[in-house]
Amino acid sequence: METVSQNRAFGGVQGVYHHASASTGTGMTFSVYVPPHDDGALLPVVWYLSGLTCTHANVTDKGEFRRACAELGLIFVAPDTSPRGEGVADDPAGAYDFGLGAGFYVDATQAPFAHHYRMWSYVTEELPALVAAHFPADMGRQSIMGHSMGGHGALTIGLSLPERFRAVSAFAPIVAPTQAPWGQKALSGYLGQDRAAWRRHDAVALIEDGARGPALLVDQGEADQFLAEQLKPELLEAACDKAGIDLSLRMQPGYDHSYYFISTFMEDHLRWHAARL
Repeated sequence: METVSQNRAFGGVQGVYHHASASTGTGMTFSVYVPPHDDGALLPVVWYLSGLTCTHANVTDKGEFRRACAELGLIFVAPDTSPRGEGVADDPAGAYDFGLGAGFYVDATQAPFAHHYRMWSYVTEELPALVAAHFPADMGRQSIMGHSMGGHGALTIGLSLPERFRAVSAFAPIVAPTQAPWGQKALSGYLGQDRAAWRRHDAVALIEDGARGPALLVDQGEADQFLAEQLKPELLEAACDKAGIDLSLRMQPGYDHSYYFISTFMEDHLRWHAARL
């Protein structure tokens, strides 16, 4: 594992790391913030999954998480959103919502994406093992959060692995990708036309099919340009209400889909996670 860059922040260390990934068959980059801690201490881990067009750097540069993580004693891990590099397939038309930067946190089964686009395995298996081996991480205390496509990833992973994650939260998540244009394009492109396979990567469908997990926290901007067509938080609210899942859905007036929104409420989310870790 190669350290690309590293710096000090609030008494902790922010590092960016590059490694050869067995899951994706290409080099992958991720960032980790380790707060100040006593020698030998193991710290809880918060995973942050980013959205369409993003890399690890979006939240690292604009997420405003370090001060809270330093205070709360949280390791903050931010992987990339897709494989990258020579030979990695992209959207044939170069669109932003599929291919590079848009892995949707699934293991693709369709050519030409199946060889590299194995983000589910990367995020749930390979990267946790790497973090456990190289950082002072208490893997018995993990939580997960994300934004937009990454909110979709956080919800579906948290609901699928409830024994692993003590808390799940999201900013403006794609809660029902089988019912949204972004998700329909991605799931058909990566997984083919078997809609049963799609349901395993749809938070609302997972809940309808019996998945349960910890309490959920979701913040959604009321001025988000993608709210009605792509995000549809009311579908998650209805599914959680019917299933008896504790969901705190906070509609935030005036906020859009940007990192101004995320940075404003990041500390709230981290304190919510810390209380459960």
